[in-house]
Amino acid sequence: MTVESALKPFRVLAYIVGVMLLLLVGGMVLKYGFDTPEPGTIISPIHGFLYVVYLVAALNLGLKARWTWPYTLGVLLAGTVPLLSFVMERKVTQRVQEQIATAQAA
Repeated sequence: MTVESALKPFRVLAYIVGVMLLLLVGGMVLKYGFDTPEPGTIISPIHGFLYVVYLVAALNLGLKARWTWPYTLGVLLAGTVPLLSFVMERKVTQRVQEQIATAQAA
């Protein structure tokens, strides 16, 4: 598997995890602000599972792209902060595409 093929699952999962995290935050607002626990109890395990899949995809991409461990850790943790996964997806995509272009030019 190449860097290009590892990028697409990462991008898809970054968006999915970002949306699920926003839904989870909304569920927490409903749970603690309006005493409605049902949405959070449904969304929480789904987000947890998808976050683990995101971690695998991000780690796979990081290993293929030969990122440093601090950068890889930052990308892995981006799925825990609302909206940050969207920002990191953009930055990672640009970085990987530049890396691919440099490798093709050489």
